[in-house]
Amino acid sequence: MPNVKRFLLAIIFLALALTAFIARDSIQQTLSDWTGEEEFEFQLRALGYLAVSLTQPTRDLAPFAPMKYADVNPFGINTFLEQEVEEVKIRQSLQMIRDAGFVWIRQEFPWEDIEKPLKGQYYDVMYKKVTWEKYDRIVDLAREYGIEVIARLDHPPAWTRHDGRARGDFAPPDNFDDYGDFVATVVSRYRGKIRFYQLWNEPNIYPEWGEQEVNARDFTRLLKIGYTRAKAADPDCVIISAGLAQTVDESGKNMSELIFLQEMYDAGARGYFDILAVQDYGLWSGPGDRRVEYDQINFSRPIMVREIMVKNGDARTPIWAMETGWNAQPREFKDAPFGRVSEARQALYAPKGYARAKNEWPWMGSLMYWFWKRATDLEKNQSFYYFRMSEPDFTTLPVYDSMREYIPTARYVPIGFRSTNHWAMDWRGAWETVRDARAYFGEYRIGKQGNEGNKGTGKQDDEVSFIFRGTDLDLVALQNPYGGTVRVQIDDESPREIELWRTDRGVSGRIALARDLDDGAHRVTITVTRAPVAINGFVVERGWMWVFNKVGIVGLLVSCIVVGVVLVRKRTR
Repeated sequence: MPNVKRFLLAIIFLALALTAFIARDSIQQTLSDWTGEEEFEFQLRALGYLAVSLTQPTRDLAPFAPMKYADVNPFGINTFLEQEVEEVKIRQSLQMIRDAGFVWIRQEFPWEDIEKPLKGQYYDVMYKKVTWEKYDRIVDLAREYGIEVIARLDHPPAWTRHDGRARGDFAPPDNFDDYGDFVATVVSRYRGKIRFYQLWNEPNIYPEWGEQEVNARDFTRLLKIGYTRAKAADPDCVIISAGLAQTVDESGKNMSELIFLQEMYDAGARGYFDILAVQDYGLWSGPGDRRVEYDQINFSRPIMVREIMVKNGDARTPIWAMETGWNAQPREFKDAPFGRVSEARQALYAPKGYARAKNEWPWMGSLMYWFWKRATDLEKNQSFYYFRMSEPDFTTLPVYDSMREYIPTARYVPIGFRSTNHWAMDWRGAWETVRDARAYFGEYRIGKQGNEGNKGTGKQDDEVSFIFRGTDLDLVALQNPYGGTVRVQIDDESPREIELWRTDRGVSGRIALARDLDDGAHRVTITVTRAPVAINGFVVERGWMWVFNKVGIVGLLVSCIVVGVVLVRKRTR
């Protein structure tokens, strides 16, 4: 009998080995997707971490909290258009950025370049020009090309500090109200043209807070002043906090963004930003690296930032990544402070990073690729230059093509509690947006035209349709005294009529539209058949069966291989 058991085990092992050999490319890709690593040894180490992490308590990330500004188009890119002298080059940049599918540019409006030579003066003595000229041109051209500007406001002029440039070019002003005045001036000037503003950048690392130790309490005071003045100048503007840099350095001039953020909350920062900004670089590993550790800098690091936000009662504020990407620095560089990948791998990782954030992190809004290009190639001797998507002469890198191919495929609604403003939803008819404090997102859409009331009028029924990726879909309706009915069609299934509740309470409730679908893309069309209908949002989820759909035979083989390696190593000790 023991011989029979050994024979059966040998047959099973050979069958697994043969299958693994046949599926080796799929296994390699699966390991890469799960770990963000390309080398087998590092993949095994990362899988070991993942196995241990399954035994740890679940992180509280509040994935289904309703969040404004989490449903925007996620595709943005950093630009340095203020460095371009010729308008034709700005136009070419914006044209190529738009052609690739990006809809945002994050553009610095350096304080020192605008308000000079003294407070309240906006004139460049050297070039004999009003300093607003170049920035007005950038804003107007971006609007012409249908691209939205995120204005980054930092880099104070020397006159704001009693010691001038003694503490570097980035040290904060002596009087924080000077910064508030600058913010208010910019926001007032571009009211109706720019809506999103980022206040400062990377205050938790050197040299962005100057030649001095970083200070979360001081930065929070600066943030509060900037936020208050911006909202007074334009109540509809959206304020993004400074992008917190990823770091594990605790030298005084640098501070972990996790500690810095907690100190910001301790200083009362909550409520003084509409969006929390982070930087999200992959460095040495790919976007699939799911290790979440305090001393590990990788693409997964925003997960810990989100955890701190939820802990501090800020679950309804989303995160945006203001800088993301991988560095394709040439091999001849001795040091690689920002990691190093090939240009081919840079092109592979970028769309996968966007896809992972979109599919797994409902609390992540837009991600800004770092960066489009520099105006000249004078910085080719510096590591940071090799994040670029294009050379100064507009020769694009492979990452440009990979993003241009990926972006059109990403128009769908992923998991999460999604507002009616999600960028991938198509609303047709006469839907009306109503602001209401009772609604989860502060507003809802009300459909007043259904086919019963439209018969013979030639009017289109109010209708919304979109593609979602998940297994379950709920409609969140604001209950009203009139009820209302909708017709729901998912994929090729027969349409169903669903009647909404009637109540005077005006609260929102969830109505199941789909359950236990395959974890793939599904199209839903919802048509008002009896008005009025008040929709507050949608919830897309994945049921537990999706794990088996995703893992499949490749996942089983990978698991067997890992277990086999572990057992072999145990026997040889």
